[in-house]
Amino acid sequence: MNLSHKSGFVLNTLRDLLVAGIVSCGIAWPAIAQDKPAKPEPDVLVFKNGDQLTGTLLSGAGNSVVFKSDMAGQITVSLDNVKELRSNGSFAVLKKDVPLTRKDIQQKVQQGKVEYADGSLNVAAASGVSSSVPEKDLSLIIDQPTFNKSLQRQSLLNGWKGGATAGATAVQSTNYGTTFNLGLNLVRTAPLVSYLPPHDRQIFNLIETYGKLTEPVVPQTTPATPNSVAKTSIFHTDFEYDRYFTPRFYALGDTSFDHNFAQGLNLQQLYGGGFGWTVIQQPKQQLDVKVDVHYEMQQFLPTADTANQNLIGSTFSEAYRRTLPKKLLLTETGSVLPAWNNTKAYSALGAINLALPTFHRLTVNAGVSDSFLNDPPTGYQKNSFQFTTGIGYTFQ
Repeated sequence: MNLSHKSGFVLNTLRDLLVAGIVSCGIAWPAIAQDKPAKPEPDVLVFKNGDQLTGTLLSGAGNSVVFKSDMAGQITVSLDNVKELRSNGSFAVLKKDVPLTRKDIQQKVQQGKVEYADGSLNVAAASGVSSSVPEKDLSLIIDQPTFNKSLQRQSLLNGWKGGATAGATAVQSTNYGTTFNLGLNLVRTAPLVSYLPPHDRQIFNLIETYGKLTEPVVPQTTPATPNSVAKTSIFHTDFEYDRYFTPRFYALGDTSFDHNFAQGLNLQQLYGGGFGWTVIQQPKQQLDVKVDVHYEMQQFLPTADTANQNLIGSTFSEAYRRTLPKKLLLTETGSVLPAWNNTKAYSALGAINLALPTFHRLTVNAGVSDSFLNDPPTGYQKNSFQFTTGIGYTFQ
């Protein structure tokens, strides 16, 4: 076979392979197109006045549902104004006054496609079994992926709520100095959803105020007198772990660390355990009372004339939170710490803070706090009072 015959043979072979590939793709393409899942039908919301929206049912709470459509966007609609609702998605429907636990939630919660008509919500399960829930008994309507995720144990890094606050003061004149304050308050309750009873809770708080103010001698002397420096250094942090026996009663372990230059206190450290009770548990307010027994060590500044102390004592404390009109958030805490092996070495802490929402998660914060130490070293005040303001950021 000469070179021209070889070239023709190769070209013919490539042509045949190309034609076969095109034919194969043409045959396979309809099959691939047929395997593509069909786009789900949109949900339908029909109002009593005859208006109709198509879109997606997102969730529901009480007698209201959240519906998203291309025409109206995301809206919240009262079921009092709804004639009919048909959804092709799968949802979990929770009833009012039905206590749930992680063990029985799958049996007590209806799950499936939902349809609303004539004041009742029908839930069609995948098994074919249907159940009806009257509108007055509806608590929550949750989409299936969100509901399934809520039943899984979450990472310790997820679910923290609270906020951070920061503020500063600067003076530049004959006297000069700066003061900084920082606050961090975090709470994590597991499970991370409100419709399951709490299993455990972690609480972390941190407050720091630090500053220096320098005052030169006026008029200056000869020889020169050194400038006087006033120092502020106040630090407090605490951590608490709660383990619930009932939705309102829990055991707790706690630890805290304090430093206050204004009271001659170099370091106070505390380790204890006790019990707590949620006295008030409402959407707009919550009140907890707690008591513990702890070991406490007080270490004073080297220049102080008071010896360090090892104490056995208790903490009697309360924490209150209330949401006010205009979404203002009021938080208040108070603690009294008697020492049983030295009744003179008692102390107390109190704080109240008001947060005003301004833009998205930003807030303007104002607060007062007081630290009381009954046995400070000679020359130091028993009370250390602070008024602070700053900009805050809320964690969801």
